[in-house]
Amino acid sequence: MSASQTSSDVPTLLVKIFGKDRPGITAGLFDTLAAYSVDVVDIEQVVTRGRIVLCALVSEPPAGQEGDLRATVHGWAESMKMQAEIISGLGDNRPRGLGRSHVTVLGHPLTAESTARIAARITATGGNIDRIFRLAKYPVTAVEFAVSGTETETLRTALVTESVALGVDVAVVAAGLHRRAQRLVVMDVDSTLIQDEVIELFAAHAGCEKEVAEVTEAAMRGELDFEQSLHARVALLEGLDASVVEKVRNEVRLTPGARTLTRTLKRLGFQVGVVSGGFTQVTDDLKERLGLDFAQANTLEIVDGKLTGKVVGEIVDRAGKARLLRRFAAEAGVPLAQTVAIGDGANDLDMLNAAGLGVAFNAKPVVREAAHTAVNFPFLDTVLYLLGVTREEVEAADTHDE
Repeated sequence: MSASQTSSDVPTLLVKIFGKDRPGITAGLFDTLAAYSVDVVDIEQVVTRGRIVLCALVSEPPAGQEGDLRATVHGWAESMKMQAEIISGLGDNRPRGLGRSHVTVLGHPLTAESTARIAARITATGGNIDRIFRLAKYPVTAVEFAVSGTETETLRTALVTESVALGVDVAVVAAGLHRRAQRLVVMDVDSTLIQDEVIELFAAHAGCEKEVAEVTEAAMRGELDFEQSLHARVALLEGLDASVVEKVRNEVRLTPGARTLTRTLKRLGFQVGVVSGGFTQVTDDLKERLGLDFAQANTLEIVDGKLTGKVVGEIVDRAGKARLLRRFAAEAGVPLAQTVAIGDGANDLDMLNAAGLGVAFNAKPVVREAAHTAVNFPFLDTVLYLLGVTREEVEAADTHDE
């Protein structure tokens, strides 16, 4: 019977090899097994700190050959200065339950206690951990659990509550081929893609930074209507010389990891855009510098080389960001379920909730509570791990920040 025909009552052997890792172990084991005409049912290999555990689930060898197979495998393992364990049993691995999800956990550090409690909460929801894989060890420790047996939303609700108490970040997404399909990632700009609030940079040149900052904070906390606060803040810029635009562009500071994030996403074939309650005078420059596919923001009116204290065109507010996410997705040919939105303020909430995955990045409490997941580390490229991207893939993209 072939591996594809293996049923629950067909005898199989679990061959486990463990010891110091070196090239040729996997090939050597299967060369040894090949002499006994066994079929491969499953393979799993893990290397941790230079130690390998290689498991091969194979069909039972022809009658009378099992004893010889065992002796040969043990002899080969000894010659490689490794240990072998062979266990007889029936059939393949037990079937996975319905409902499959990827659970990504980020910690700095990731403690044994937090890992134990996350695992226990998964079990309490009826889920089973099928596999655990480390995505990254820098700038945070990121591990991914493949979970089956419980619905994604049930799992997400349970783990988000647990993560807050543990001080780790957890993202739960449904498993499936769509995870590596073409996706669209749309980010807020101020305090997300960049470290600054652009209007405050303009305000510093106008001598009204304090007044603008107070209104900005109130708006981000959701205490003020964004459009009203936008007009009030922009009015304070009236009379500024247009040459200040270039000065502000030069003052903008990318968030650590921003360039790594955008370059890696582009290399992986994702489309990337930004939406901002700030100004096109800055976002258009960021689009060019970072090679973004989409960018939309408010536009400062400039007449006769001076800022008029007004904005022109479509206002990008809380509802506008969600509307633009949908527009970008349609233009990119990406289903809304395949979109990722990243933001930090209350005016990002509609966009975060509309996306397939909404990520609150170093966000205000009201945003963290409402988003699908949160990242509370100061590196924007950490978001890559929530998408299942490994540190090795990031490094392969040659995307070190300047």
